Amino acid sequence: MHCPLSKSELMLMNNPHPLLQTIHAPADLRHLPREQLDTLATELRAFLLESVSKTGGHLSSNLGTVELTVALHYVFNTPYDRVVWDVGHQTYPHKILTGRRDRMATLRQLGGLSGFPQRAESEFDAFGTAHSSTSISAALGMAMASRLKGEDRHAIAVIGDGAMTAGMAFEAMNNAGVSDCNLLVILNDNDMSISPPVGALNRYLAKLLSGQFYATAKSASKNVLRGAPPLLELARRIEETAKGMVSRVTLFEKFGFNYVGPIDGHDVQTLVSVLENIKHLKGPQFLHVVTKKGQGYKLAEADPVAYHGPGKFDPAVGLQTPASVSKPTFTQVFGEWLCDMAAADDRLVGITPAMREGSGMVAFEQRFPHRYFDVGIAEQHAVTFAAGLACEGLKPVVAIYSTFLQRGYDQLIHDVAIQNLPVVFALDRAGLVGADGATHAGAYDIAYLRCIPNISVACPADENECRQLLNTAYAQSTPVAVRYPRGVGAGVAVNRSLDALPFGKGEISRSGRRVAILAFGTLLYPALDAAQALDATVVNMRWAKPLDVDLLLQVAAGHEALVTLEEGAIMGGAGSAVLEALAAAGITRPVLQLGLRDAFIEHGDPAKLLALEGLDAPGIEAAIRARLALAQAM
Repeated sequence: MHCPLSKSELMLMNNPHPLLQTIHAPADLRHLPREQLDTLATELRAFLLESVSKTGGHLSSNLGTVELTVALHYVFNTPYDRVVWDVGHQTYPHKILTGRRDRMATLRQLGGLSGFPQRAESEFDAFGTAHSSTSISAALGMAMASRLKGEDRHAIAVIGDGAMTAGMAFEAMNNAGVSDCNLLVILNDNDMSISPPVGALNRYLAKLLSGQFYATAKSASKNVLRGAPPLLELARRIEETAKGMVSRVTLFEKFGFNYVGPIDGHDVQTLVSVLENIKHLKGPQFLHVVTKKGQGYKLAEADPVAYHGPGKFDPAVGLQTPASVSKPTFTQVFGEWLCDMAAADDRLVGITPAMREGSGMVAFEQRFPHRYFDVGIAEQHAVTFAAGLACEGLKPVVAIYSTFLQRGYDQLIHDVAIQNLPVVFALDRAGLVGADGATHAGAYDIAYLRCIPNISVACPADENECRQLLNTAYAQSTPVAVRYPRGVGAGVAVNRSLDALPFGKGEISRSGRRVAILAFGTLLYPALDAAQALDATVVNMRWAKPLDVDLLLQVAAGHEALVTLEEGAIMGGAGSAVLEALAAAGITRPVLQLGLRDAFIEHGDPAKLLALEGLDAPGIEAAIRARLALAQAM
């Protein structure tokens, strides 16, 4: 994996980027002669590698879109023409070419550039993206708006092959095919989204790339479509001939699109020629572009998964195996638990919507391949698929990010909760996630889950409790979600037993006076630090639903004021559950709710973000003193 780089690659990384430094906006790019575009792409790739190696971030996906980005901005009049990048983790070349090159050192840092497109960040970011499969819908909306307003502008959606597995993409294709709008969908087919590809669509794309069809299409694009003027009629004939060698019609043409491709996505000259031709066509167009994740940096080409989102590294050496870490991440705790529970109970099946690595399921797939299901980027399907398995007596565990479960909310209610099926939801990335920002933060799961009948929500405070509460959740005959954050916790040693904690019960972690802090989740530990200075009681509530009402009423009876603490949205969250329970019992106490304010929290270091939200120990102490007016007495 860590093979030495060639002299040419080392020279590439030391390139001073003279041509790139002249590009401050796409208008500058469009003044270049076409023969200089290859040089620009080389310099852009070198700058990208140099930049991301210093900041961390998405790498292999961005290395794969360099030529496509150059060609799009060269051919189309951006930002007047709209380009929507699906997911958006492949837009670093786009950011560099659209006036943000000098700010790349701030990427994904507090107050710096977002790792995804943001409308507020640049007029060139036509649509904010970070979740998958939204680009075709958004670009179709823009194309339709242009038509209704009588504007002659282009709308382009760039979507990856993995994102095409989501139902929303096909819903949009179905609508676009009969709309007669001037929409261009570009399929960036790199045979991989984040995890290795799955499903029938991937097999279909592989067929399109195999045999005489691809050879003819590639030859046609190189030998004919480079010419100017566009030669539309000849291009059309070549395209029809190529299609006839394999299939009368492609899947995409069935949706009403004119299909072009597949073409080499790393040949910038071919890309420019083809895009110039398509630019003059009317109606829905579909361009199939073949790229390679990690293109131009052989370490990333060899292992695109490892280089999907690396931290800082030396590009001349590559990623190094980290020294052993004594504290496992919550994701690792879940992965070990999943394997242990699967070994103990052959009814367990594991499901992930295309996040095998991120959700810690690599070992489970290796050990239990017949009980492992990667359904692709299809959260709605993942939830209902789990419901079907549960109906037949199996015990499904859906490993899913908190922010992604939002995409399967109707299925969660209609297919799981109403039928009260025993599905365990392992909600990774609960709370703030740091560099990925608002789109990936798990801020809302407590609020959106606790209002659904039959579903329970567990909030472990540390690594060992995470495993114990997963045991508890698995033992239930009803749906249960266990929410845990990204990264490491307090460093509590994990007992590898399968013993469970009592369902729906919390415990007092520290006894104090006057004020009781009710902590939900990992904020228990800063609460304990703050309580030391305040001599306050701290309660580890453990469950946002069902709430341990007996414990709550006991604590309320012995204290003058209560504080609720959660790494989630205050509105509708665990603190709201406490207020509802107190009101139902006819108890009046001052209650201070601490959590995430009613705003989207942007990217940055998680510890800094928590401090800015007042959710570190000093912030908790200060809020209690100031807002409960207890400074004098405490």
